[in-house]
Amino acid sequence: MSQTRSAQPFTSVFNETLNIEASTPAQKRALSYATTIEMLFNQVMSSKMPADRIIGQYFREHKKHGSKDRRVIRESLFGLFRWWGWLSQLQASQQHVILFRQLSACAALEQHTWHDVTQAWDDIAAWEEVSNSQANTIPNTESINDKLTLFIGLTGMTQCKISDLLPQWFWQTCPVTAAEEIAVVEAMSSRPPIWARTQSISTQQALVTLSNAGIEATASEFFADAISLGHKSINLNEVDTYKLGHLEIQDLASQVIGQICQPQADEQWWDACSGAGGKTLQLRSLMLQKNPNSRGSIIASDIRNKPLEELNKRAKRAGFNHISVSTWKSDALPVKANAFDGVLVDAPCSCTGTWRRNPDMRWLDDVSAVSDKPVLQLDILTRSAAAVKSGGQLVYATCSLSPSENEHVVEAFLAQTNEFELIQVTHPFTGESCKMLTIWPQLADSDGMFVAKMRRR
Repeated sequence: MSQTRSAQPFTSVFNETLNIEASTPAQKRALSYATTIEMLFNQVMSSKMPADRIIGQYFREHKKHGSKDRRVIRESLFGLFRWWGWLSQLQASQQHVILFRQLSACAALEQHTWHDVTQAWDDIAAWEEVSNSQANTIPNTESINDKLTLFIGLTGMTQCKISDLLPQWFWQTCPVTAAEEIAVVEAMSSRPPIWARTQSISTQQALVTLSNAGIEATASEFFADAISLGHKSINLNEVDTYKLGHLEIQDLASQVIGQICQPQADEQWWDACSGAGGKTLQLRSLMLQKNPNSRGSIIASDIRNKPLEELNKRAKRAGFNHISVSTWKSDALPVKANAFDGVLVDAPCSCTGTWRRNPDMRWLDDVSAVSDKPVLQLDILTRSAAAVKSGGQLVYATCSLSPSENEHVVEAFLAQTNEFELIQVTHPFTGESCKMLTIWPQLADSDGMFVAKMRRR
């Protein structure tokens, strides 16, 4: 694997950018966008805060931006992170030229459609300095190989490699076969669709309702209640299907977890690390699908109160009963021991499986994001296992792609107890039978996830 230098904040070019002469309104807008994007990029890198949080706060504080402004800024910022493994290697005689070359190349790779702005960035980028600059666009740039050809043709950076788009520590901690390397990078360098689940109504009903609202949606071939809402931004608060609790946003890979749990209608489950409760709601929905009069129940726990408050709001919107919350307040179990038919441990992790949606995280984190977690994960899994009754299920999941957070944690847990055994599961996307399941993002246009299912003897 090739070495990739870490992402560093832009050297500030704000004053240089202000001194660039703009002769047209488009050029003025392009310069304004550039300084804003540069500022946001540097704020993300210096604060180590997620880019979506930084940009969300910025838009709340700067309401002057219209919908086009917000789109240009948002998509350019996330595009920079998506292609930073290549863009960070660009060079130029002047620092401000590097910024505009990065913006120009990013726009070409992303195939952005605001051509007046990108043309201004192209002009300032001074691509004439690059010997091979005539290939600033090529048709059909869908594959990652095409993207690399485009980038090299535009920049002359022949040393760039496909593997550069993910940090070196990813390849070290998330082993990928040579045959799958390109597919992994290609998935990680594209934006997944918005996946959702239907609740309390049929998928067909939801599709019709969404279509009447002007929203294109398609059913998943894998799960009866899963639908794709495509790639366009949607204001869910204006969608009746969502407001009525008939639609929940949940990535397809995340939906795999509930499908592996397969809770029965009258079972008692504990979601030990629930967060805001996406999987809690899925478990309850699956119970109700089996029997609308389900007497099953779910307790959701987390160390934070705010996500549990959000879960209560979501459960109320869905009209779901038999869901309660219990906060982890100490090392002691927040629920009764030996009391549950099923316990789900969706453990804190490095989140490498979610890099498609959060491309900034691959450059904000380092190898410690993976190496620091297994001890905590094993501790949570061990404590939570005490809540499983005899014959009950224990499901361990992460949104990591690293064996050290996944298989190795499960193996360490099973090595310290003879009370649990692995249950064979079927890969929902390939049909393969396996003891532990990793969902790679290229398999079904989703995020990445891991899940293992165990039974108490």
